[in-house]
Amino acid sequence: MLYANCQMAMVHGMVDLFEIASRFSVRKGGAPVRASQWRLGADGDFARVFDTHSGQGGQPSFVIVPGRLTGPPDAEEAAPCARWLLNRHAQGATVASTCGGAFLLAATGLLSGRPATTHWSFGEELRARFPDVRVDTDKIVIEDGDIITAGGLMAWTDLGLRIVDRLLGPSVMIETSKFLLIDPSGREQRHYSSFSPKLTHGDETILKVQHWLQTKAGKPVSVADMAAHAGLEERTFLRRFKASTGHRPVEYVQHLRIGKARELLEFTKRPVDQIAWAVGYEDAGAFRKLFQRIMGLTPGEYRQRFSSGAELAAVA
Repeated sequence: MLYANCQMAMVHGMVDLFEIASRFSVRKGGAPVRASQWRLGADGDFARVFDTHSGQGGQPSFVIVPGRLTGPPDAEEAAPCARWLLNRHAQGATVASTCGGAFLLAATGLLSGRPATTHWSFGEELRARFPDVRVDTDKIVIEDGDIITAGGLMAWTDLGLRIVDRLLGPSVMIETSKFLLIDPSGREQRHYSSFSPKLTHGDETILKVQHWLQTKAGKPVSVADMAAHAGLEERTFLRRFKASTGHRPVEYVQHLRIGKARELLEFTKRPVDQIAWAVGYEDAGAFRKLFQRIMGLTPGEYRQRFSSGAELAAVA
C-alpha cells in the first residue's frame, strides 16, 4: 500500500524479494508470488497501480504498509488508509506493517489489545496515541495471526522472509535468505504462533469469529460463546466453521493456545504449569500431552531447543 512519502526502498525491495522467492518456488514446482502496489486516488479509493501479474484482477491476501522517513502519519492522513485496510482485513487479508506503518494499522483499531512493534524511536509516540496497543519495540517482527508488524526501516527484509515462509514454505524462505545474504536464524525473533489460520474462505461471519478468537488467546471460550458471537445456532456454526477453516472450533482454539504457549516457552522462564494456566489450561498434564501431540516435543524439550534466553518485558 502506497501513501505520501512512504519508504519506496522497502516497496521496491519487497517486490524484488518476492520475485527471487518466486523463482525458487517455481523451480521446485510451486507457485510464484503475485505482488501489487495500491495507491489512494483522487476519487478517495485505492486502485492497483503496479502488478507483477497484470490483468488477473482480484484482491490481495496480504497487505503490507511501509514506513516513511518523515515520521508517522497523523490521524487525518491515516483515515482513508485505515478504512481501506479495514475493508481488506474484513475480506480475509492478513495485514502487515514495517516501521511507522504500524500507526496506520493502529488507526484501524485492529491492534487494540494486541502486540505490535515499530521503529524503536517511534515506540513512545505509538503508546501515547494508541494506549490500548501492546507496543514492544524490542522485537524485530511480531507475528500475531492475521496481523504482522515489523520494526525499523530495514526490518522489511525480516517481514518479507516471514511472508515467504507462510506462502511458499521454509525451504524457499531459506534459499531466498541465502541469495540475499540475510541470516534468518540470526535476525528473526521466534514466532508468536506458527499456526496460520485460513482467512480467505469468504464467510465473513466465521471470519469475524476468527478475528475475535485471536484476541481471546488464553481466555476461556466455549463453542456456545463462538456461536453467539457469530449470531448462529450452534449446529450451524459448527458446520460453517469447519467448512471455512478446515478445523473444528475446539481444535482451532487449541492451536491458538499452543502458539501462545510457544511464545512463553521461548521468551520467559515461567514454569510449565504457570504457562499452561496462562493459555487457558487448568490441567497442566493435559496441556503437556496436547503440546507434545501438536509440536512433537514436550514443553521442556521445546524450551531447551528454542529458548531465546531472554525474558519478555511483559506478557499478557
